[in-house]
Amino acid sequence: MRQNGERWRAPYATDPAASRGRLIAEAPSPTRSDFQRDRDRIVHSTAFRRLKHKTQVFVHHEGDHYRTRLTHTLEVSQIARALARSLGLDEDLAEALALSHDLGHTCFGHTGEDALDACMAGHGGFDHNAQALRIVTRLERRYAGFDGLNLAWETLEGLVKHNGPLLTPEGRPTPRYAAAGIPAAILEYNAVNDLELARFAGPEAQAAALADDIAYDSHDLDDGLRAGLFDLADLAEVPFLKGLLDEIEALHPGLETSRRVHEVARRVITRFVEDVIAESGRRLAGLAPRDVAGIRAADAPVIAFSEGIAEADADIKRFLYARMYRHPGVMAVRARAAQIVADLFSAFCEDPARMPEEWSAGLAGAGEGRVRRRIADYIAGMTDTYAVLAHRRLFPRTPDLHWSPESRGLPLAEP
Repeated sequence: MRQNGERWRAPYATDPAASRGRLIAEAPSPTRSDFQRDRDRIVHSTAFRRLKHKTQVFVHHEGDHYRTRLTHTLEVSQIARALARSLGLDEDLAEALALSHDLGHTCFGHTGEDALDACMAGHGGFDHNAQALRIVTRLERRYAGFDGLNLAWETLEGLVKHNGPLLTPEGRPTPRYAAAGIPAAILEYNAVNDLELARFAGPEAQAAALADDIAYDSHDLDDGLRAGLFDLADLAEVPFLKGLLDEIEALHPGLETSRRVHEVARRVITRFVEDVIAESGRRLAGLAPRDVAGIRAADAPVIAFSEGIAEADADIKRFLYARMYRHPGVMAVRARAAQIVADLFSAFCEDPARMPEEWSAGLAGAGEGRVRRRIADYIAGMTDTYAVLAHRRLFPRTPDLHWSPESRGLPLAEP
């Protein structure tokens, strides 16, 4: 284990010195490992900066303390590093994967993704994970020698497969992709740089994926309570959360509400993180991998929740789905946000020249699929603020995205 601040790297960790390298060869850095360079490139990318004004659940102007994609990403990064440090994994790779995992998300959260997916029906659809790959391999244009960020193989592998393999050992899409198929962007890139889609990603990617789940559970409970979508008493519907509430009351009777909210959120993170460390330790001891290849070849994730905490995670997500993600006020805003995305897509399809020249250039005479994918790339990169302003420039009325939990019949558009 890590002692006195020194880094400890387990033999099954992903070793940057043994990286499979970059698609376009570059001279090594004298001061940073490949994974440190990847992390730094991600942080300096334009797509990363735009996360500041992209929504999680609430739209950007509802309050200064609700999470955005950027604050969520930073929380995921902190948890991923904590897991990696305790398990002897490469912290820099875990951090790079946490920082990049949401780069492909659109404006207006999952609403924007759903709306773009509908707009792209018949033309490959839209998948935020595939979009993240497009961003880091094609769409970022900062470097003189290549498009994208030219990340190391292990970072790209983790970005694409952090939620598990995309193909079965027989080469068929896994259940997540059974209906729509593997996104074309992933298959196209995989044809030139094999990411081994039928194998698990390395342990750092698995840790980053769990960090994402932990952060979601904790901060969405926090945001939902702060927004008044539900109150502390409602959390007792979830046995795991009821236990936390009882514990807090026993230790701090009569604690003020704002502190109780924070205590619940922090205890969710602590218990889940400690569980991942303990359960992963058991799985690693049982598997006894001699190197990272042993983890990739396993038939199940090695970094994981225990059965009890996996059940608690599912219970929390069911609670949030009913009480937060499908709250009438949230759904009303989602419908309006989806209309903004659909309107913009339609307007740009009608006349691609309405997009900035850097996006519309070269589309004259292009096939419908290529035009639509370029439009999807452009809209996906928009922040919430930019999308609203773009809609106002093109349409006489723009849907109003303001709301409160008490609101129901909100006006459909601003004057």
